[in-house]
Amino acid sequence: MSYQARSTTPPLNSGGSPTTVSKESLRPPVCKHRDRSPSPIRGFNIPSPMPTRRNRTCSATARAAEGPVFSGVCKCFSRAKGHGFITPADGGSDIFVHISDIEGEYVPVEGDEVSYKLCSIPPKFEKVQAVEVTITHLKPGTKHETWTGNVVNG
Repeated sequence: MSYQARSTTPPLNSGGSPTTVSKESLRPPVCKHRDRSPSPIRGFNIPSPMPTRRNRTCSATARAAEGPVFSGVCKCFSRAKGHGFITPADGGSDIFVHISDIEGEYVPVEGDEVSYKLCSIPPKFEKVQAVEVTITHLKPGTKHETWTGNVVNG
């Protein structure tokens, strides 16, 4: 039983020029394509690189859950955009918060006092985002919306 290496280039004829190559041999190899569910927005939106509660790994969730609880004030939050920022109580740069990480009944508004934990953001894990965000004190005199759409005067 002898093994012969198979050439990947077509053999040359005696004149030194390549032999005729069929169209079949020029086609790229057939790749396995995974089935994808049909989506009406496929091709229109670029997926967000921000890890949400749904796509965060178990280890990142566990690390965030074990971390300390911080407090701050909601700087801004857009329900339509699905994110906002928190100003830490101890100063420092504003912290990103995703809509999937808001706990509780109300949509945060500017001036609400919140508590939160931190989770690092891939790919380099140099930045952080707020997770497990809970409104601790509603800003007095402002209207607050529930997630179901009801408006409550504060």
